[in-house]
Amino acid sequence: MTYAMPWRVFLVVMARSLAALLLASTLVHAQGLPAKAQPPLREVQLSSGLYLIKAEVADTEATREVGLMFRKKMADNHGMLFIFGRASQQCMWMKNTLLPLSVAFIDDQGVIVNIEDMKPQTENSHCSAKPVSYAIEMNLGWFASRHILPGAQVAGLPEAGKAH
Repeated sequence: MTYAMPWRVFLVVMARSLAALLLASTLVHAQGLPAKAQPPLREVQLSSGLYLIKAEVADTEATREVGLMFRKKMADNHGMLFIFGRASQQCMWMKNTLLPLSVAFIDDQGVIVNIEDMKPQTENSHCSAKPVSYAIEMNLGWFASRHILPGAQVAGLPEAGKAH
């Protein structure tokens, strides 16, 4: 015997399914999860020793949250500078980030505190060893291949207190 669902029951089931789908979509957007990479941000030129870095500036909560998510490539001496409003312990993760990256955590005086290597699309926390005002993400191994180590100076950093 086959069962024919009454028309009204069918409409109620479909309406509930659609409502659940819309709620799930709203929750994804409410959590701030982007669907694609953010457009390029303003850039600054930084240096460490002889090496120049062309860095996009993530200085608002929204731009820091998205960071380099969904980017498929990044030029060799390019990166992203994260500017935090005040010195505090900062942690990074690689959710929705397709590129393997190295991050240098930098204090108020522009000194690299520690450098961490990060694997793509992971949710492990990579944290600063002490309070910092900046972080620079570069392609994986960029710092190591140039012998830039903790204690190295980074020049050209904008004022951290001007972050949003």
